[in-house]
Amino acid sequence: MADTATNHWYPSAAYLYVLHLDGPALAWEYLRRHPDYRQDWQDFHTQPDAGNHAANHWGLRLLEDPALDARDAHPVWFPDHDGIQLYPDADPLPDAALFGLWGIPGTKQLVHDGKRLVLWLRWPGCRLQLAIAPGLDDGMAYVYAIRASPTLRTHYPPAVPDDAVPIAVVRPRPTLSALLELHTLQALDATLAGASLRDVAQGLFLEQVTEGDWHADGALRARVRRLVRRGEALMRGGYRRLAHLPPLEQGRSAPHAKRP
Repeated sequence: MADTATNHWYPSAAYLYVLHLDGPALAWEYLRRHPDYRQDWQDFHTQPDAGNHAANHWGLRLLEDPALDARDAHPVWFPDHDGIQLYPDADPLPDAALFGLWGIPGTKQLVHDGKRLVLWLRWPGCRLQLAIAPGLDDGMAYVYAIRASPTLRTHYPPAVPDDAVPIAVVRPRPTLSALLELHTLQALDATLAGASLRDVAQGLFLEQVTEGDWHADGALRARVRRLVRRGEALMRGGYRRLAHLPPLEQGRSAPHAKRP
């Protein structure tokens, strides 16, 4: 077996940020690894007019740089199920809270997706997306709209957080589902880099491989095979479920589809 210890996918510590990603952020992690998406990003720089069509195909309003992971990227999905929309208050109360862009704590990034202005906010332990209506200016009373959801009360933090932003957030032990995503992305990267199933097992489960648990029909080999297949399926269209997008019946992102 070739020495894989120096490959970019080998250190599991490089994937620890995956443990704290939500569904849309995980969807981006799988999409940005798709070879056809990466090619569309390259083509976008030579054919900018084709960018919107390509973005819509992948479920985005705008193409995002696949070199950026979910900590730095700001993919805007279409349709957007998770964003909070801010509007001017048509009948404000005397003591209504006033909108102030620079008074909102956290790291900010503004993006215009061709239809609306989107404000990304990040502070320790939270990430929030706000869609700002064209008529809303600094100093105006505002209201926010959130699409109805069975998990509405627990899914959203306050629309605009107060000044008491924690310096650090204590997180519980990672869930099994979060660990599954970490292992899946690591296995997918290894496969895309040309690693064998045994190489993948060596990177993910070194101790078990060393103890001799690697067999042709063993449970470890089957586990690694499932991780690889799961990663490829999520990359080739399954990510849409994580981003709450309708599935594509046909197209380049479908499994076994050939690029025209």
